[in-house]
Amino acid sequence: MQLTIPEATELVVRALTRHRMAGPCARLVADHLVTAALCGHEFSSLPRVLAIVEEMRSRPPAGEVRVVRETAISALIDGGDNIAYAVSITAIDKAIEICAKSGVAIVGANNTWFSGRLAYYVERAARQGYVAIHTTNSTARVAPFGGIDRVLGTNPFAIAFPGEDDPLIIDIGTSSTSWGDVVLCRAKGEPLPAGVAVDADGRPTLDPVAALAGAFLPWGGQRGSGLSLAVQLLGILAGSPVTIDDASSFGLFFLVFDPELLMPRAQFMARVSEMRKVIRTSRPAAGVSSVRVPGDGSMARHRRALAAGVIQLDDRVYSQILELCG
Repeated sequence: MQLTIPEATELVVRALTRHRMAGPCARLVADHLVTAALCGHEFSSLPRVLAIVEEMRSRPPAGEVRVVRETAISALIDGGDNIAYAVSITAIDKAIEICAKSGVAIVGANNTWFSGRLAYYVERAARQGYVAIHTTNSTARVAPFGGIDRVLGTNPFAIAFPGEDDPLIIDIGTSSTSWGDVVLCRAKGEPLPAGVAVDADGRPTLDPVAALAGAFLPWGGQRGSGLSLAVQLLGILAGSPVTIDDASSFGLFFLVFDPELLMPRAQFMARVSEMRKVIRTSRPAAGVSSVRVPGDGSMARHRRALAAGVIQLDDRVYSQILELCG
């Protein structure tokens, strides 16, 4: 079904505030989820409301988001057990504030859970002319390469570069599937793709319920597993435990710096745009219409959907969210 952007936003806010999320926080989450829908990322858009509410039912009321340590180039944030959709905005804005003064900023945040699309946060910095890197570890759902036990999180990584037009953003997960994708398949009664998960006994499975009881597999074999380990360690540096057994205590890591430290910012931004053009005009492989830069598809879908003013939402998911609204 179709929802207008205001309808989708209010639906999310109603469902979240009905289950004790503070209004300003619910608005931040709603903007994030609706933006994901506009970009065409179904798994990280409105269906996430179902998982967020499920998690909130077992949590006490959230506390205050606080900066607990700050230097001229760094900050550490206690998320107060608030959802990371909101804590991440506090963290990236603090990093931008520090970077504007010092040229570089390292910000960590902990005591938080569920972080959403990392591109959403690094784009915020890139649109102000900065390079931004963001990682987060998460609930242990992924087996390391060669294993079947849940040790690592889905552990995404994102980096954004400012350009003369749009930022160039690379946002990847380090697991073969995301938790959001698996939960969405469960909600829609659909099977998983082959080769992304194993059940509790280590046998390959297409069943999302069995995958949630077992483990997801790393993306890219040992390379993806190695990158996931690096993200896990940065999360530990931000204050998370070594492994995360439930949806809590994620470690958010942000590095933001001004290109002016190495070359004039305008020159770098021009070269980013030139790099984008070089890739787009390179020769496509057989069966490929054109070569795309990472993030091109998301931004194109966002522009089209924003112009139309509507998003698409699966009817079954819509009904479930309506139930949560009471």
